[in-house]
Amino acid sequence: MKKHQIRIVGGAYRRTPISVPEGDHLRPTPDRVRETLFNWLAHFWDGSFAGRRVLDLFAGTGALGFEAASRGVETVQLVEQAPAALAGLRAVQARLKAPAIRIHAGEACAFLRAQQAPSYDLVMLDPPFGAGWLQRLPPLLDRAVLPGGLLYLESEAPFGALPPDWALLRQGRAGQVHYGLIQFAAMQKNMNNDCSETL
Repeated sequence: MKKHQIRIVGGAYRRTPISVPEGDHLRPTPDRVRETLFNWLAHFWDGSFAGRRVLDLFAGTGALGFEAASRGVETVQLVEQAPAALAGLRAVQARLKAPAIRIHAGEACAFLRAQQAPSYDLVMLDPPFGAGWLQRLPPLLDRAVLPGGLLYLESEAPFGALPPDWALLRQGRAGQVHYGLIQFAAMQKNMNNDCSETL
């Protein structure tokens, strides 16, 4: 199968290539968008990534998660269920020997429901487009992201009305992809904490 490559754009693993198999419907975040995101994070985190815990909930190629590890965060949890994508994540992890990286093979909502307490400073959400994920995930996110923590979102459409207590800090657009950084506060506890609708 033919492959093209992207590269980590900053930090300790800068220029490390990540293969992207064609035909797997993977949509890695472009270099310039990743650079913009991590500039935003450096601003809001006062230039320090040390001690931060990051969840990349739809890891795909791992471009976002490996970029976070390259910048020096404490832990990056990658969640992915597609076998080809998982194989790619494990190959890059083995090449980098990155101690911060953890890989979980499984579905995003199941992973969130299994969390016992919020522990992540940043949750990155780049889900498959057209499946309604950004409408279904919010009630579960308070299981993972710390109050006052950050969410990074990518969407095929403008974000529109955000859930209560979400504050849009930054946003941009690259081609047909809308992306933004949001500050998170825990959702109301009477919401239905279930995003198990089939795709």
